[in-house]
Amino acid sequence: MIHNPLKSRLNRGELILLDGALGTELELRQIPTPLPLWSAQALFDSPDTVRSIHEDYVRAGADILTANTFRATPRTLAKAGRAADTERTVSLAVSLAREAADRARGAREILIAGALAPLEDCYRPDLVPDPALAEREHAEQAVRLARAGVDLILIETMNSTAEAKAALRGAKPSGLPVLVSFICKSAKEILNGESLADAVRAVEPFKPDVILVNCTSPDVVAGCLEEMARSTRSPIGCYPNAGAPDMAHGTWLFDPAWTPEKFAEAAATWVARGAQLIGGCCGIGPDHIRALRAALPSVLVE
Repeated sequence: MIHNPLKSRLNRGELILLDGALGTELELRQIPTPLPLWSAQALFDSPDTVRSIHEDYVRAGADILTANTFRATPRTLAKAGRAADTERTVSLAVSLAREAADRARGAREILIAGALAPLEDCYRPDLVPDPALAEREHAEQAVRLARAGVDLILIETMNSTAEAKAALRGAKPSGLPVLVSFICKSAKEILNGESLADAVRAVEPFKPDVILVNCTSPDVVAGCLEEMARSTRSPIGCYPNAGAPDMAHGTWLFDPAWTPEKFAEAAATWVARGAQLIGGCCGIGPDHIRALRAALPSVLVE
């Protein structure tokens, strides 16, 4: 039986911090992230910068690093003419995160998550593939992530229950801890218009270790958590964004109003609504995670 350090920490009542964004952090550091590969392009062009960003998150206090595998899939790599590089790309992404953890962690245990993202576009639920095809592709990627040495699989930015369930069916046989996270358009709906409560109930039978929302405005996350807490007894969490995508130019429109201090202040309300795992998505960087570490308790009070 695989040891599950994440579940052990959850059972001890620890508040666990995810890292922040990678793609938008690359953008801030002037590293090109062109489509279709987006953040995965940096694995070919600027791997040292990817490692450096991971290190910054560890030093800021993150407990979990998410490897740069969001777009390192055969489907997306094929669009860039790099399908043959899939195994090497996934392995490199995980190695960079692991190296960063080893360099910067000190005495802390840092877990490495492998991102399992929508096979097409997280902002285009109309492009979700057939469930059987999606399950097969997610299962193949989960095997790659496990082989590369991740500690857990983070199914993230899911915009439909159909693909979330397909990804869970694909990832569960890996034997690794599995988390699942939805992108929402309101406190009650995921991006394709389905009820968040129904989405949570749809994935609960798969027994994910944590159910989350991500890449969602901090303004609505508290409401999302309330909705989730009413719908499940599983641990819940969130990692919101700050800003919005510029779809025309493939860049991110940062929202400077979400300072690290304001983000940490809002996070206290997320903890009050039951979140046990908190981090940041697009537009959230190491300074935000450092502010979370300073402001939030390390152990939650029942």
